[in-house]
Amino acid sequence: MARVVILDYGSGNLRSAERALQRAGADVEVTADHRAAMEADGLVVPGVGAFAACMEGLLEVGGDKIIDHRLAGDRPVLGICVGMQVLFDEGVEHGMQANGCGQWPGTVERLQADVLPHMGWNEVEAPEGSVLFAGMEPGTRFYFVHSFAVRRWELEPSDSIEPPLVTWAEHGERFVAAVENGPLMATQFHPEKSGEAGARLLRNWLDSL
Repeated sequence: MARVVILDYGSGNLRSAERALQRAGADVEVTADHRAAMEADGLVVPGVGAFAACMEGLLEVGGDKIIDHRLAGDRPVLGICVGMQVLFDEGVEHGMQANGCGQWPGTVERLQADVLPHMGWNEVEAPEGSVLFAGMEPGTRFYFVHSFAVRRWELEPSDSIEPPLVTWAEHGERFVAAVENGPLMATQFHPEKSGEAGARLLRNWLDSL
């Protein structure tokens, strides 16, 4: 049974994520304790609300350093919703800019769509070789609740580093719905609210630990 820590930094659907991971077969602890977060087989970084507020909470518990140290040791991290967004360079909301963790280049910004927030079920376009979406049929739907997203993938290709796998969705325009980058993976949607599809994704992630 994989040991998973859900990082408690004052933001996120902690208990629903905890229950979903337990149902998927994980031994789950919700904590901000550095040692527990470092020693777990997998770390989940949730997040709901504003980018700047989530980053403030993350910095207060040293979550940025925990993520850095885990990735330096090739130890898996999964970001969910704003927990994915804070992995990018910056977020811009209502004219205010806030720095993110900088794991990936890019800006989280308001979607160009007639209806916001983007709330409900939506299909995703997953690439071949995906771990998170392995075994899922094209057209599988996941549950989204957000108005801001990464609208452009900005990481330059490299001959020496395998490129991340980027999954896309569309609401008014295309946006990044998930990223798989070695030990660092993330989803803009909420797998813990996505029924059997979300449960399958969480099982796929746990199987990769």
